[in-house]
Amino acid sequence: MITTTSTRFTFSMAVAAAGVLLAAAGAMAQAAPLRAPAGRFGVDIVVGGVPRPEYQARGTAYIEALRGREYTIRLSNPLPVRVAVALAVDGLNTIDAATTSAWKAAKWVLGPFETVEIPGWQVSGETARSFVFTGERDSYGAWLGKTENLGVIEAVFFRERTTWGAIDPLMEARPAPVGSAGAAAPRAKPQAEELGDDYAATGMGDRREHRVTRVHLSLEREPAAVVRLRYEFRPELERLGVLSPHRPPLQRREGARGFPGYCPEPPGWQR
Repeated sequence: MITTTSTRFTFSMAVAAAGVLLAAAGAMAQAAPLRAPAGRFGVDIVVGGVPRPEYQARGTAYIEALRGREYTIRLSNPLPVRVAVALAVDGLNTIDAATTSAWKAAKWVLGPFETVEIPGWQVSGETARSFVFTGERDSYGAWLGKTENLGVIEAVFFRERTTWGAIDPLMEARPAPVGSAGAAAPRAKPQAEELGDDYAATGMGDRREHRVTRVHLSLEREPAAVVRLRYEFRPELERLGVLSPHRPPLQRREGARGFPGYCPEPPGWQR
């Protein structure tokens, strides 16, 4: 599993009830810890420092992908104990690109009430390659030949096992998939010619310093929360009915008015 905090980044490999975690030190060591929103396991997709809005449709949470833009994944832990998070993008573990179950996956670890950002694919103990929205053909999954789950980001949260008793589970506000944690219904593998640039996926961007260290952690067997986000470019979200299409130019012009008010002055034009 990998644990990431403001003072370190860790990951851990869950085996039975225990795991091996990796924690990072370095540039973030002096940063003040961020606190998670109360009562909510959070997964936000952040572009340019701003979380992307979510749209609910047919029991699924969607976000609009911005072609060519890098993004980070912000994880929040609302519990007073550490949690380990199995985090997959396009069905690939963000730590090692493996396609195991959530329980067996390498995981990020968050401290109590902590919020952290995962900057990209962890390619070594010191470096990550940023997540970037791209078309299917240029995705990391296409390069690996693993294209069954393009267009989805999923985080499965496991609580640290404690000796002083269990904590009442906090339910994630966003819809969680039915069935075993992190398990997705099998889909036929797309052929290379079926992949298209109209559909969003995630590629590899620039290198970023992101040091990690291994630690040990014992986890509860059942997940505390599962968060799944679907992402597409805007035209596809409109076709799915998640977003309304832009108004045609003539419809926009029909609503024009001749006297909206006084003339505004652009900033810096005052003399």
